[in-house]
Amino acid sequence: MYSPSPIAESSTKLNNFIVNGQLPQRIFTRREVIPLRSEVLWRIERGAVRTLTWSEDGTFITLGYWGPGDIIGYPLSKIKPYQIESLTSVEVSVIPPQLWHQDIDALLSHIQQAEELLSIVHRKPISLRLWHFLVWLSEKFGREVEDGILLDLNVTHQEIAEVLNTTRVTITRLLQQFEEEGQILRNKRRMILRLPNKFIAK
Repeated sequence: MYSPSPIAESSTKLNNFIVNGQLPQRIFTRREVIPLRSEVLWRIERGAVRTLTWSEDGTFITLGYWGPGDIIGYPLSKIKPYQIESLTSVEVSVIPPQLWHQDIDALLSHIQQAEELLSIVHRKPISLRLWHFLVWLSEKFGREVEDGILLDLNVTHQEIAEVLNTTRVTITRLLQQFEEEGQILRNKRRMILRLPNKFIAK
């Protein structure tokens, strides 16, 4: 007796969801790796993730940070190895190929954000690079508070260093400098950016 393959069963279930006007959703815990599937994209409904690769010597290279409304997935990249890591608890919707055209705005936004991050990574000096990265993060994951913009995402100094192609020691030193100069404030493990008095190197 014929028994459908797991892939065929998965495809059938996906089509049933679509017929009913719903998309299947998945929830991933913090630091969980989101599976790479060549036939689907993921739309983030809640939470934050980062996409990354690594070099031959094992050095991590961050490719992007993504939040609610962003589209992510293996079909958007030709980089190998490629990984999607949850930075928080994350809820995503599964988007099959026949529906990709409905998310053209999100796909264009993906390209634009990747280019913005690429331009930031090449800024000099490193202090300017770091500040623009913090501003970029605050625009995606920040919320207004009394003292400025609270960066509502716990990013480690090491993770920032991996994005900006520098060392953790350098990031720690510059963040301390920003704090001394009043450009950022500490709120437990979060940062508040004081954008009206932001530091911009001429």
